[in-house]
Amino acid sequence: MKFFIFILALQQLYVQSFAQDFDFFYFVLQWPGAYCDSRHSCCYPQTGKPAADFGIHGLWPNYKTGGWPQNCNPDSRFDDLRVSDLMSDLQREWPTLSCPSNDGMKFWTHEWEKHGTCAESELDQHDYFEAGLKLKQKANLLHALTNAGIKPDDKFYEMKDIENTIKQVVGFAPGIECNKDSSHNSQLYQIYLCVDTSASKFINCPLMPHGRCDSRVQFPKF
Repeated sequence: MKFFIFILALQQLYVQSFAQDFDFFYFVLQWPGAYCDSRHSCCYPQTGKPAADFGIHGLWPNYKTGGWPQNCNPDSRFDDLRVSDLMSDLQREWPTLSCPSNDGMKFWTHEWEKHGTCAESELDQHDYFEAGLKLKQKANLLHALTNAGIKPDDKFYEMKDIENTIKQVVGFAPGIECNKDSSHNSQLYQIYLCVDTSASKFINCPLMPHGRCDSRVQFPKF
């Protein structure tokens, strides 16, 4: 019995040796129309074209002083069996647009091994991906923007209106990143929401990401 307790204690110390302290998460949502309507190569996943909705890019631990931990536990590999009950939700809400067309495993592996392993002090692998799915549902950004008359219709909208709409929904100002299409139009690309270390509630951003956007941005169709 004492030996068993000793082994458990060693395992806990081993996990803690890789776990990194962090101050908050960036929860990053990506508009697929902007990803595909740029210099990026864009391929639909093997499950088909994703819905015209924001997709999850990642849930990234960050430091409030700047910077972030990454690749914190090389022994903690992504295991699709651990998230098998979430697979259909991941395919729908956390899709990949990378080429060549694939099943998403490489994308989720990257997100877990680079970012998720640095939050193992708070979330195991299943909890990490489930938290991302719940946060997306909680924010429901496309619904909020559409209700405010801001639609993915290739038209241009005031950045301040986009920011204010999102702030009203989540309670805090978002970080917004834009990219350029082939005509050099500034378009809505990624939205950063700050989340507490339990990945359960939105918070005021301790550090706002630097996103370059014009005062008016295009919301491209997808």
